[in-house]
Amino acid sequence: MERLQKVIANAGVCSRRKAEELIKARKVKVDGEVITELGTKVGEHQEITVDNIKLASEQKEYYLFNKPRGVVTTTNDDKGRKTVMDYIPTNKRIYPVGRLDYDTTGLLFLTNDGDLANQMMHPSSELEKVYIAKVKGIAKGEHLVPLKSGVMLDEIKVIPDYVKLRKTDKVSNTSIIEVVIHEGKNHQIKRMLAAVGLEVIKLKRERIGFLTLKGLESGEYRKLNPKEVKQLHEFLNKK
Repeated sequence: MERLQKVIANAGVCSRRKAEELIKARKVKVDGEVITELGTKVGEHQEITVDNIKLASEQKEYYLFNKPRGVVTTTNDDKGRKTVMDYIPTNKRIYPVGRLDYDTTGLLFLTNDGDLANQMMHPSSELEKVYIAKVKGIAKGEHLVPLKSGVMLDEIKVIPDYVKLRKTDKVSNTSIIEVVIHEGKNHQIKRMLAAVGLEVIKLKRERIGFLTLKGLESGEYRKLNPKEVKQLHEFLNKK
C-alpha cells in the first residue's frame, strides 16, 4: 500500500505537492469514489482517476535543458509565448522542476518522476544551484560583504552558500558575480543582489548539484543517462 499522492506523482502526472492539491480539490477518485483525505493509502490493483482520466504508470524520463532568454518555464502559456515544452519532443507528461524567469537563461531539469521532483524541490535536499549574474556598476566590498552575510527577503534572512566576484569591466561599467544557493525563492538572485544595490542585467544558471550545461548550447536538451539518474537518487536519499 502507498499513499495516494505518492502514487499519482510516481505515475508522472505531477509533483506530490500538486497531487495533494488535486486531492483537496476533489479531483481524484479511487475505484469511483472521490477521495479528499491526504493520508489515504491505495493498493496496486485499485483504479485511480485524476480529472476523470485513468492513472497509468509510464516510463520515467529525465532531461537537462539550456533555457534561452524569452522562454516561459511552464507546460503551457495562456499568452501564447514559447514554453520550455516546445523544445523537447516527447509524449510523456514531463514538467520543469523549479523555475527560471522569462529573461533568465541556463540549466533547467525536467521529468515525469513526481517523487524525484518533490525531493529536489524540498529545502532539505540542499541541492546547490549556481548562478552567474551580470550587474550594473562595479561591485565592491560594500556590496559583497553584506551579501555574504545575508539579506532580508520576505522578512527572512537569506544567506547564500557562496559568493564570488568573477570580473569587473570599467569600460561597460558592469560586474560578473557568481552566487550559489540551495533555496528556490521567487526571483531570489535578483532580489538578493538588489538588496545590496546591484541591478541584474543578465542572469544564467550554470549548475544544479552535479548537473551542468556542458555540451548544451542555448535551446538544446539531452536526456540524463542511467548513471546520472542513479547518482541523483543516491544524493537525495542521503538527506
